[in-house]
Amino acid sequence: MRVFVTGASGWIGSAVVPELIGAGHQVIGLARSDTSAAALTAAGAEALRGTLDDLAVLRDAAAASDGVIHLAFKHDIAFSGGFEDAADADRRAVETFGEVLAGSDRPFVLASGLVGLVQGRVATEEDGREPAPESVPAGPRTRYGTGLLTLSLASRGVRSSVLRLPPTVYGDGDHGFMAALIGVARDKGVSGYIGDGSNRWPATHRLDAAHLFRLALENAPAGSALHAVTDEGVPIREVAEVIGRHLDLPVVSVSPEDAGEHFGWLAGFIGADAPASSALTRELLGWQPTQPGLLDDLDKGHYFQSPSA
Repeated sequence: MRVFVTGASGWIGSAVVPELIGAGHQVIGLARSDTSAAALTAAGAEALRGTLDDLAVLRDAAAASDGVIHLAFKHDIAFSGGFEDAADADRRAVETFGEVLAGSDRPFVLASGLVGLVQGRVATEEDGREPAPESVPAGPRTRYGTGLLTLSLASRGVRSSVLRLPPTVYGDGDHGFMAALIGVARDKGVSGYIGDGSNRWPATHRLDAAHLFRLALENAPAGSALHAVTDEGVPIREVAEVIGRHLDLPVVSVSPEDAGEHFGWLAGFIGADAPASSALTRELLGWQPTQPGLLDDLDKGHYFQSPSA
């Protein structure tokens, strides 16, 4: 297949591209900078300059492709107070892809998230198929709705699927949540968790996630919701304990009232309890993760090699 990939040079995209090429697919990656374009070319992909706001570029690229994987999201804007603007841009991009792919039976795979899908129990692929309540803030509600829009494209002749990612997609070179937690621990002199630390995060390795994106592109039935989950729920206290052991720091509980001051922007995430299952995904597509689980990967020590890790 000739596959158009947005976010192709990002943390997950840079694993998806070689996964696709290794399976014999031709990849055209959206690149918003010369650096990204060079990385894509070096990986064996064709680079297409543009951004998520260049809807004509997105439209033409999708029209010329056999399938689309949409990984890009304006995370830099989203996490600096502009989540609603980032979600709106994402929505416009998906609407554009839907218009182009309608009636073609071509695959469209959207990367989405797992946190907040349900409360108080393990989330499954059957969840997240109803509109978000009005109590959900505008930006997250828009992004949630974009997932529903993607699933609805199945009724318009698109082999659409939503691949939900856990908050932690880890691996060597990760500069996301695990690296941020290590940075907070170094800065504060303690490895912290909120409350009793029993809240759980699902997680998966980026290489396992990349493999699932390929399987979704090739075989996911129209209207599928998929979960890229290796670890159903890792207690945050156990994460803090591994960090404390490697940094030789005490492991301490941080009260919910002090979480904002201690963890900064991470506070809203680190206290979330969001276990999730991938049982239906594994049954549907035969996906079997092969990489180490989160705690084993964290314990390998590559996150701790330097203060900038």
